[in-house]
Amino acid sequence: METIKRLSFIFAFSVLSHIAMAQSQTMVQTAFAKSYEYEQASKYSSAISELKSVYKADGYFVNIRLGWLYYLAKQYSESIKYYNIAIALKPYAIEARFGCIKPLSAVENWESVKAHYIQILKIDPQNTVANYWLGVIYYNRKNYIAAEKLFEKVVNLYPLDYDSIIMLAWTKLNLSKSPDAKILFHQALVIRPNDSSAQAGIKQLR
Repeated sequence: METIKRLSFIFAFSVLSHIAMAQSQTMVQTAFAKSYEYEQASKYSSAISELKSVYKADGYFVNIRLGWLYYLAKQYSESIKYYNIAIALKPYAIEARFGCIKPLSAVENWESVKAHYIQILKIDPQNTVANYWLGVIYYNRKNYIAAEKLFEKVVNLYPLDYDSIIMLAWTKLNLSKSPDAKILFHQALVIRPNDSSAQAGIKQLR
């Protein structure tokens, strides 16, 4: 008899837990749906409030979503905070790192931006977005050797990508690799006829 009672209790507890979990999931789905509606209407504070009502510190989805909404609301410190929580929860996911780069760029924290791109490339070495923008950072800092390697990787993966070709061309020019720069500037002109940047580069080679 005691065994039957115990089994009945376990079964009832299991059913109640399942119901509670289903209700919780429904609340989360509803909060997310409303947050999307508020975002479309540019009502970011309302969107944030909806998510805060179902917030869990160990929830990756809610943290990365809050990071995005706080970024849209131009509350960059809060945005960075929630993106960092998401990164800690899933350290091998790169989407939260890309998200965090946005508010970090807004506050011009370029060292942290650079650190995120480096970490993304450790996880995904062929990521063209990270390779390109880290190359731009190095180029702007006149570290042309480091920039060259990154731009070359993107150009090898996407030979018709204008942005990478023109950046690699200027990088080669700054490294005094004139023959390579000339070829790349002319390739850029094939992709974008009469491109002013490529034409300016060719003039400097004369």
